[in-house]
Amino acid sequence: MSNLGHQPALLVDVAAEAGVSVSTVSRVLSGRVPVSKSLHERVTSAVQRLGYRPNAAAQALVSGRRSTVAVLARNTLRYGYAATLQGVEEAARAAGFVVSIAVVESDDAGEISRAVDTVLSQPIAGAIVIEFDSVGVQIVDALPQDVRVVAAAGARRRGAPRPHAFLDDYAGGFEATEYLLSLGHSTVHHIAIPSTRARSGRAWGWRRALEKAGAPVPPMIQAAYHPSSGHDAAIELVDDADVTAILCGNDEIAIGVARAYQEAGREIPRDISIMGFDDQPFAAMWYPALSTVSQDFVELGRRTFGLLHGWVESGTQPSDSSSTPTLIVRESTAAPRPAAL
Repeated sequence: MSNLGHQPALLVDVAAEAGVSVSTVSRVLSGRVPVSKSLHERVTSAVQRLGYRPNAAAQALVSGRRSTVAVLARNTLRYGYAATLQGVEEAARAAGFVVSIAVVESDDAGEISRAVDTVLSQPIAGAIVIEFDSVGVQIVDALPQDVRVVAAAGARRRGAPRPHAFLDDYAGGFEATEYLLSLGHSTVHHIAIPSTRARSGRAWGWRRALEKAGAPVPPMIQAAYHPSSGHDAAIELVDDADVTAILCGNDEIAIGVARAYQEAGREIPRDISIMGFDDQPFAAMWYPALSTVSQDFVELGRRTFGLLHGWVESGTQPSDSSSTPTLIVRESTAAPRPAAL
């Protein structure tokens, strides 16, 4: 049977060529439902004759190689998530893999289960979870153990059964706090982003650095991810003369904090030192330019895919991989004014 007009063959064309129903072709292509050898060969022959290549399922059938990687995440728009996804896609494309993305917007167990079921309905080589939040942790735990899964994360998850590629934001929080203390600040306040677990990540690094230095540990102020949450959190601090340095959970929070202090007539860094986290593209262009902790999320995405790809090729589960963030000192941090000591 020829492909009329050189139009790409459709699933219905394969069904007609093989003399079976469309649903039967779909079951054969998915590879997830057992079929007889003769039926498999009949559909395979039809696929080859028609050159049917609509997706990774057909490629997997013909080549015997599953070439789709599923990425599951709560968010794909925020800076860290989007940059990590960019790295995954770049590395996957270079290796000849296709990336399928599933967004899970809440921690509802039913929604997580449905997302996992949808991912597993595809013939995937493995899955990557962007584990920057509690939803990511739950997704990792919900995926079956017989599926290759690698997680991209900031906070270490010691003893986890799945391999992880980490950005060691504990080390970043520790170094940023030590730096602010080295400028002469008696302590450092922290406005935090949501954490995946207790005693982990940048907030834990902040606390441990203060404890190591014997400095007072102020109450941590919880914020969300966006600038307005940083602005609202800073309102609690602007009138306190003892607050001279703030470590923010991300650069967006730092912008909101800076706005609150500027509205109150405070100068940065003369009256308050503000340290961000992540080194988003705008950080260097902000006024004053934002001191921050640089995390290479694109590299994290590439590294995460590299762990999964190595696992697919070798059949051996990889070990965890970690990289350390870099402290970036700009204009928003300085020694405290003598009157503030």
